[in-house]
Amino acid sequence: MPDSYQTLRCPACGNVMKKIFIPALGINIDICTEGCGGLYFDCKELQMFQKGSDAGMEEINEALAGRTYTPVAEDQVRVCPSCATKMVKTFIKGLNVQVDTCYNCGGVFLDYGELDSIRSGVKRVTVNQVKQQNLTQNNNDVLREYFREAQKEEHNYRKFNYAMDTLFRPRYGRHGRTSCFIDLLYLLFS
Repeated sequence: MPDSYQTLRCPACGNVMKKIFIPALGINIDICTEGCGGLYFDCKELQMFQKGSDAGMEEINEALAGRTYTPVAEDQVRVCPSCATKMVKTFIKGLNVQVDTCYNCGGVFLDYGELDSIRSGVKRVTVNQVKQQNLTQNNNDVLREYFREAQKEEHNYRKFNYAMDTLFRPRYGRHGRTSCFIDLLYLLFS
C-alpha cells in the first residue's frame, strides 16, 4: 500500500499526527507529537526503516525531543488511522513489546519508546553470538534430522502421486478397475 498523504489521527490518544519525511528512505512516518508520542508506519515502512540501520533516527528523535508525552492504556482497542479497521495486538517475544498491527492495510502503530526497544533488541544479537550458538549445537544431528524429514516428505509425496495415478488412470483388461484398487491397497499398506 502506498504512503498515505492524508492527515491521520493517533489511534492511541486521538490527536492529529505530524508527518515526518525520512529522506534517506523516501518515506513519511506519522508521529503523534502533541499527545502520546506514538509512531505509525504504513505497510512495510517499518521493515524499510529497520533495514536502513540508523537512517531516519535523527529525524524521529528530533521530532520527539523536548516534549513530555501522556501515557496511554495499551489494552484499549485501537483503530487503524489509515483504513479505520480494528488493529490487532501483536506481542514480540523476547523484547516485551506489544505493537498494534492492521491486518487490512498492513499499518503498524508503536507506542512511545517501543521503537527504541525493538531497535535495541535487534542490535543485541550479534553475528558472533549466533555463531557461538550454532557451534554449541551438534550441527550433524540437526542436519541429519532435517534431511531425514525431507526424505520422508519426498517419499510420502511420491507415494501419494503414484496412488492418485493408479486410482484415476484408465485401466483396460481382464481385471479393469479391480486391479487398480488392489494396486492402491498394496501401495497404501506396504
